[in-house]
Amino acid sequence: MDVRVKFLGAAQTVTGSRFLLEIDNSTILVDCGLFQGIKEIRQRNWEEFPFNPEKIDMVLLTHAHIDHSGYLPKLVKEGFKGQIILTEPSLDLVKILLLDSGKLQEEEAAYAQKKGYSRHEKPEALYTVEDAENVFGQLHPIKFDTEVSLTDRVSLTAYNAGHILGAAILKLKLRGNTYNKTIVFSGDLGRYNDPILNPPIGIPKADVLFIESTYGNRLHVENTPEFTLAEAINSTYQKGGVSVIPSFAVGRTQLILYYLFKLQQKGKIPQIPIYVDSPMAIDVTKLYKDYLQYHRLGPSLHEENANPFAHKNLHYFQSQESSMSLNHFSGDAIIISASGMATGGRIVHHLYNRLPNEKDSFIFVGYQAEGTRGRKLLDGEKYSRMYGLDVEVKASIYYIEGLSAHADESELLKWTDCITEKPKITFVIHGEKESAEAFAHTLNENYSWNTLVPNYLESYEIFQGI
Repeated sequence: MDVRVKFLGAAQTVTGSRFLLEIDNSTILVDCGLFQGIKEIRQRNWEEFPFNPEKIDMVLLTHAHIDHSGYLPKLVKEGFKGQIILTEPSLDLVKILLLDSGKLQEEEAAYAQKKGYSRHEKPEALYTVEDAENVFGQLHPIKFDTEVSLTDRVSLTAYNAGHILGAAILKLKLRGNTYNKTIVFSGDLGRYNDPILNPPIGIPKADVLFIESTYGNRLHVENTPEFTLAEAINSTYQKGGVSVIPSFAVGRTQLILYYLFKLQQKGKIPQIPIYVDSPMAIDVTKLYKDYLQYHRLGPSLHEENANPFAHKNLHYFQSQESSMSLNHFSGDAIIISASGMATGGRIVHHLYNRLPNEKDSFIFVGYQAEGTRGRKLLDGEKYSRMYGLDVEVKASIYYIEGLSAHADESELLKWTDCITEKPKITFVIHGEKESAEAFAHTLNENYSWNTLVPNYLESYEIFQGI
């Protein structure tokens, strides 16, 4: 048995997760993500896929985030007909996220045509909502901790990775002519102290390891984010203003709802209404009740006065009309809305209406990438441009640290400490160049592991004649 891998993404970048395994006569794609970030990287989404989609036998997904799943509609559109294997919660999340992504692709193409900034006479979407729906019939769910056969010589087991609901570490077991070998993909690893999600499962053996390095050279600030969050909300409340929290719909919104519920329970913040103004976040939050075994909250979701996602102060606003009605609130309220970096979605009209009000505040609860509206606000810009106008920034701007869903360097090492046998090779992936190289060096220093930071489109022979 011969095994090769080609790095079609997430190589010295944190997006576009795609790894092509050729195992004898089988071709398996692990993850199928969109490239995000700077234009040079995003442009790869439009390039011809580096391998004929019709010849890929199956796709394995570590989790539902768009940088891991968002290229699926394009892959299917171009001829991929195999199964897409993922955990049960990931299946439901992928449906929600891909429909939203297809809608955004369509809107972006329409806007480009309206404004005339595309070099194409009629700009087209990368894929449409219909293309996203065409993926659903190929989704095939599996459970954690259950070995499933992929081919007569390859089996798969998914283990909890933390990070988001349903996120998985993937272990492939290969039965060769002479030896059995294991290949492990860490996926995106979560935190060990997350109050909602279970910690990542340690894997004792990996002949070949693919490990993420998003925070491979950094430590998260050790603090109590709920207290910092309480300070920002209380300060706004005392001024008679509204606290607005831009938040990602998957994972982050649910974590914020948990902290707000606990703070109100303990009397640390006032008993004021909390409004979730994000249809996607509402749909995602419902899934936590469907998958009790995949997180820590369990029975509390069924107990009155114990459910952080359903209590007297919490209100979900699905319609556009109800969202617009929030503009009339002058105080005593908390609004959670997407997107998390304030780049689009309903949060923009909240910014437009509330940035000029010095009583209100915007509380950022996640990393703000360079060039985003959120990053510019944190950097202290005095005017924020939206809807073609420069809006004066008078509202208070806060940033709450310690809420990342990614393991930091120390937590990554805690996970690798579980590996008792030295891997033949460890590929350090899903991190910017500096972060990936630093973590590869750390692994080599700590364990004397053979580490490699691959380049985009590089290929490696993993096993030969096993």
